[in-house]
Amino acid sequence: MNIEKIWSAYRNSLKAFLHSKIANAADVDDLLQEIMIKTYNNLAHLQKSESIKPWIFQIANRTIIDFYRKKESPNTLSSEELWYASGDYDVKGELSRCIEPFLQALPEEAADLLRSIDLEGVSQKNYALQEGISYSTLKSRVQKARTELKALFENCCHYHLDTQGNLIDFDRKNNHCKKC
Repeated sequence: MNIEKIWSAYRNSLKAFLHSKIANAADVDDLLQEIMIKTYNNLAHLQKSESIKPWIFQIANRTIIDFYRKKESPNTLSSEELWYASGDYDVKGELSRCIEPFLQALPEEAADLLRSIDLEGVSQKNYALQEGISYSTLKSRVQKARTELKALFENCCHYHLDTQGNLIDFDRKNNHCKKC
């Protein structure tokens, strides 16, 4: 793996990511350089070349955290600087438009179940009571429906997770995914 090729492929998306978290353009440039140095120094430790993008964004995320820790104490940060309060890198937002088409691709019972529980926030116990089924049966159906929904997402995209299992990025497997 060549650092020049890697950097030319990901520099612009890293810079956009940094700008979404940090207001000062000079700080963004400094952090971008720091990320490049960390990438270069640790590139030999990367085991799979296909995991380069999530690995670099994980370095970027940790670099941002370190930046805010060094900059000031947590009590003096302004609300604009609290990037973590505004949500994730909006990967989930990009994928949210796929939910309804994927739900429509599921069997009607599974789709209704997931809409009620996961989107409308109905508790599983209340849903089981409303439908007149046992709670354990409902839990099994929810797991099965979520697995089916996950399979639909995985047919369209490759997902990149951080070390805690949080979604940090995705790549479409092809541009012709008919679902979203």
